[in-house]
Amino acid sequence: MKKVILSTLIIGAVLATSCKKAKEEADKAVDAAAEVTEKTAEAVTDAATDATTKVVEKAEEVVDKAAESVKSTIDDITIPSFDNEKVEQHLKNYAAYAKEYIAAKGDVVGNSDLAKKGIELASKGSELLKTLDAESVKKFNGIISAIQAKMAPASN
Repeated sequence: MKKVILSTLIIGAVLATSCKKAKEEADKAVDAAAEVTEKTAEAVTDAATDATTKVVEKAEEVVDKAAESVKSTIDDITIPSFDNEKVEQHLKNYAAYAKEYIAAKGDVVGNSDLAKKGIELASKGSELLKTLDAESVKKFNGIISAIQAKMAPASN
């Protein structure tokens, strides 16, 4: 009987000791998993920040190129500054339209979107002219005439 009791106590002691080690190892595994998760989250955040920064830089580049493109849309025509930003924007839009018109070789009949855009720009230009003083009207009409002169060869 002593042997049975003694064996049971020894087995119980071994089991209790091994359970503590298993619990300690489980705690270590949980801590390691938490650390890995934290490092992964940091890495993902850093990667997302880097990607966002690159996207913003590319967008700024595209905007700069678009601005240059509008400036040189029609070779040597530079759009001057006006007190009304809407007028400047209209002239830039008209210059972009002129570039599309020239690229389409003046075929507004075959391109209904281009024809609609031309009509919209013409009516918008008429509205804007009403808001300008005499000097600004001369400047505006001068730029429109210069752009139209560049568009004329495309319609032939």
